Amino acid sequence: MKIKYLLLLILSIGWFTQANAQMKFYHEAENVYQAGQYYKAVDLFRDAYDKIRGQEIKAEIVFKIAECYRKTGQPRKAELWYNKAISKEYDNPVIYLHHANALKTNEEFEQAIESYQEYQKRQPEDLRGEMGIKSCRKAKKWIENPNGYKVSRLRYLNSTSDDYCPVYSKAEYNEIYFTSSREEASGDEKNGATGQHFSDLFYSQQDMSGRWSEPEPLSNQINTEVEEGAATFTGDYNTMYFTRCEVDRKEKLGCRIFRTQKSNGEWQKPEPISIAPDSMVVAHPSISDDGSTLYFVSNIPGGQGKMDIWKVSRKGDKGWGEPVNLGDRINTPGNEMFPFIHPDGALYFSSDYHLGMGGLDIFKATVQSNGQYQVKNMRYPINSTHDDFGIVFEDNKERGHFSSSREGDDEIFSFVLPPLKFSVQGTVKEKKSEEPLENTTVKLVGSDGMTMSAKTGEDGQFKFMLRPETDYVFVASKKNYLTNKGKASTVGLEESKVFEPEIMLSSIEEPIELPNIYYDFNKWTLRDESKEALNNLIETLNDNPRVVIELRAHTDFRGKHWANVELSTKRAESVVNYLIDHGINPERLKAKGFAATQPKKVDQNLAAQHDFLEQGDVLSEAFIKNLKNEEQKEIAHQINRRTEFKVISTDFKP
Repeated sequence: MKIKYLLLLILSIGWFTQANAQMKFYHEAENVYQAGQYYKAVDLFRDAYDKIRGQEIKAEIVFKIAECYRKTGQPRKAELWYNKAISKEYDNPVIYLHHANALKTNEEFEQAIESYQEYQKRQPEDLRGEMGIKSCRKAKKWIENPNGYKVSRLRYLNSTSDDYCPVYSKAEYNEIYFTSSREEASGDEKNGATGQHFSDLFYSQQDMSGRWSEPEPLSNQINTEVEEGAATFTGDYNTMYFTRCEVDRKEKLGCRIFRTQKSNGEWQKPEPISIAPDSMVVAHPSISDDGSTLYFVSNIPGGQGKMDIWKVSRKGDKGWGEPVNLGDRINTPGNEMFPFIHPDGALYFSSDYHLGMGGLDIFKATVQSNGQYQVKNMRYPINSTHDDFGIVFEDNKERGHFSSSREGDDEIFSFVLPPLKFSVQGTVKEKKSEEPLENTTVKLVGSDGMTMSAKTGEDGQFKFMLRPETDYVFVASKKNYLTNKGKASTVGLEESKVFEPEIMLSSIEEPIELPNIYYDFNKWTLRDESKEALNNLIETLNDNPRVVIELRAHTDFRGKHWANVELSTKRAESVVNYLIDHGINPERLKAKGFAATQPKKVDQNLAAQHDFLEQGDVLSEAFIKNLKNEEQKEIAHQINRRTEFKVISTDFKP
């Protein structure tokens, strides 16, 4: 059991009762369970199970054992006991929701989806079934496509107990305070919910080599026999706020925020700050650098759900004002906890309800121009299918620390986002043969004004380093070839990337066929599906403003020659008219119809597409008539029916 669950005990439901005399064993276990001592409750429920006969109550006990394991962060055992409860036909639909959550935490996503669907079927009005299914699919996607952060477990800081909620305690970021229930914590008693000591605040310092020192507890001015943790500092690091949860006679926890100041290098006696009634949970403080605004977690009335994030501001010397709920963009019907207010104004927090990977996920909230928060999941590997929470950053750097239960107990991890690196490793090829073109000039033009040039080598490759948030065009040019270009953009990219464009250059020494130019039968009107190829030709002409081209249309040999001449001429003219209508200077365009006088010569690509053709074949009337069947003949006719252009001049001047 961890502090994030201990804070929720105030919301626990009423005790289950039954009249059977032998139920005293169950009642004893139930009383401990309702007090939040889940670690103790497991053994008591197991003992009660052996002494009770009724199958219905046995199913209830098995479910409660599963719940104890869920609430103490043991998803493998929870999954096992939920399976047992389902096999005993435990009739509360919530079992399928909790079973699905355990499966998701264990990364058994397909089985989890099945359990979410079963819950959805039984409780269609509850959105948690649908959200669980979406969460599984998101988790799989994010794990397969991590966001670039590098995450490492800090073995120097972690123990065999829970260690969590790191926070920097010096401006140099070389000292960390954190919460731990390790053996060195104050007090001899152990928490019945966790089997561990009540947590205390510890600190560790980093040496010049980056190694963290053996953690030491803070003085007994701060640490007591009850729970302390989740600290935060003002910008000068001389004022600290932290959470203290005290146990009352019923062994429930009441949590308050305490404030202490440093004098002569020592923390003075902390005093509680008055924000809400003592019966409410007030915990997880995060103070703004100037100390004027305190963010915290509470279940005070007026919230959106169970635990909400609130803020309160100082009113000069008059103390703190009234708490303000951060609203439904941040808070949900679930639990929002562990806020961290970044110096740049962004709010980081954890939630078990916003769409995430599972358990508690870490989210980033930024205020938009309309004053509303935009909330984004920090994704994998910052988040996992376990609980991830308590994140802190080093000022404006994309590095820091956070807590996670992904390896069992709560532990402290470091994270860093390496600088994004973008580059292009492109290749220039001859379009028809697809062979690399060496000694081609490639000019890079960036939207930021940067220009660079490079020559391709024998492999036809060129390389450039690129900048973030920039659009690029790569213009390839070579003598006796039409200039062409490739594009790339780093705008909005959140991960490093190597672009690998291929730029195809067409030789101007022979006709260039325009693919996918279609006309209706025996007509010269261009069909709509032809326009994409023609638009590409327009772009080519704009990239090569000094060329003059001749548009050439060809038909097959069937029909009257004079009719085919007229048809092919008008088809070529249709293409010219389209180009003129789209801004191409008519002086750069000639049209000519060749009918069937220039049958197609089979090149390497055509030979590869059709096994009855060989490179070098000429699809003349005689050749086609000698083909084996009508299907082959029709293919040959279709190849001959084509539209091409030929560069006839490269020195056009407007």
